[in-house]
Amino acid sequence: MTSKPHLATPDHSEINSNPERLMGDFKALIADAEALINATADREGSPIDSIRSKALETLASAKENLLSVEDAISDKAKVIAEGADEFVHRKPWEAVGVAAGLGLLIGLLVSRR
Repeated sequence: MTSKPHLATPDHSEINSNPERLMGDFKALIADAEALINATADREGSPIDSIRSKALETLASAKENLLSVEDAISDKAKVIAEGADEFVHRKPWEAVGVAAGLGLLIGLLVSRR
């Protein structure tokens, strides 16, 4: 009986905290899949042709969806940044207080380790 190596899976907080890395991983996955599909191009006339064409269609759809998700994330980030900028300009001392409080909280959490 062979044992499979245990693959470490990231927890959801790690995925949610780094969307840029996740988007980069998906882009690399799509590029690798396209390269794999294109490597089978010399096998014409076999059942693999239909599988290859279906896979290319799926990859094209995935690319479009990935770009739309990337645009949506970018738009949300811009809205959040504009809201934060507006808050800082309207209430600068409250913003300083919030930043100081967060800094204190992070410092306490780091010092516990």
